[in-house]
Amino acid sequence: MHPGATPRRPDGGRHPLPPPSRRTVLRGTAAVTLTAAATQAAASAAFAAPAAGAAAVDHPGAHWLPASPANYRAARRPHSHAVDRVVVHVTQEDFEDTAAAFRDSGRRVSAHYLVRSADGRIGQCVREKDIALHSGDPGHDERSIGIEHEGRGHDPRWFTEEMYAASAALTAGVCARYGIPPDRAHILGHAEVPGTLHTDPGANWDWDRYLTLVRAGLAVRRGP
Repeated sequence: MHPGATPRRPDGGRHPLPPPSRRTVLRGTAAVTLTAAATQAAASAAFAAPAAGAAAVDHPGAHWLPASPANYRAARRPHSHAVDRVVVHVTQEDFEDTAAAFRDSGRRVSAHYLVRSADGRIGQCVREKDIALHSGDPGHDERSIGIEHEGRGHDPRWFTEEMYAASAALTAGVCARYGIPPDRAHILGHAEVPGTLHTDPGANWDWDRYLTLVRAGLAVRRGP
């Protein structure tokens, strides 16, 4: 977030907030405040149709929103590294600013997916076979799928019905693909990664609700 910028709320209103103290890697001193027209253009461009071949998305309905190759490690998961975790993040930034950070080769940060607050739209930024740099711990990066959610952890209004539903369906798909149990030992918040100084997703993230939705999504996939 650009110093002094006034961040957007999910309802379109604006309010003054101090710059977040944790997600400095996403904020950066080089962040540029977008005009309303540029923001709209970026939002439209962000959800281009998935590219064919290597850029095809792993989650049905996601849109390809690629991170810079400098911000993830190429791999062949699950053959090269077992995948047995999902790490839930909250961006502390707007959707467009987070996507721009992932495209910036100097940031050394990314996540596999980015979920938008207002409508639950999902951008895939890194292929699941590759290792996103999202947790701050190389061991957790190697074994996990990272999902970023647009918002600010202190304000529960960012965590919309649409966001919970879309993200839970995404996590259910990840769990089904890799045989990950849908519990808190395997679906964890960024704050629970050993050694991290991050606090997201924070106390306002409704874990009971989220896991209920994830399990329901898995039940539908498994059928009667």
